[in-house]
Amino acid sequence: MLNSARIVRFRSALPAAVALLALSGGAASAQPAQLENLAHFPRTTLTIEAGGHACRFRVWVANTPDREAQGLMFVRDLPPTEGMLFPMRPPQVAKFWMENTYIPLDMLFVAPDGRIEKIVANAKPFSLMTISSGAPVEAVVEIGGGEARKLGLAVGQVVRWNPPAAG
Repeated sequence: MLNSARIVRFRSALPAAVALLALSGGAASAQPAQLENLAHFPRTTLTIEAGGHACRFRVWVANTPDREAQGLMFVRDLPPTEGMLFPMRPPQVAKFWMENTYIPLDMLFVAPDGRIEKIVANAKPFSLMTISSGAPVEAVVEIGGGEARKLGLAVGQVVRWNPPAAG
């Protein structure tokens, strides 16, 4: 996949971004200083049990603060079977926005028991509106906008993945 669109995670970067905004008098962004090629992100396969069938996605894993901040930033095309996984250790309330995101994304918020807790469909590209899990989650999965509906994904379905291979 290409290096592109993204929902910017601002959990720990928000205080610094607010301070930067106050000092600079301009807009602040919680994004990494330099984008990393997605080919360098770890990958794994994620499975969602949906209505008697398994939906499989090949996902990049945002396993560092810089990768969390970058996510799918500037991606302009996301194949239907790909996405990004944001593991949360320990589980916590996740907050996202769509700054620097060129495509709509569906966000699946995964509860600590591995079930989908909440789905936000077709998050609007470039929006600065905060999208929150509302409750502690163990992960957030981003897939192409509209894919959750096409596949029949729903709250309560089980999400599974293995940690990516070390390397």
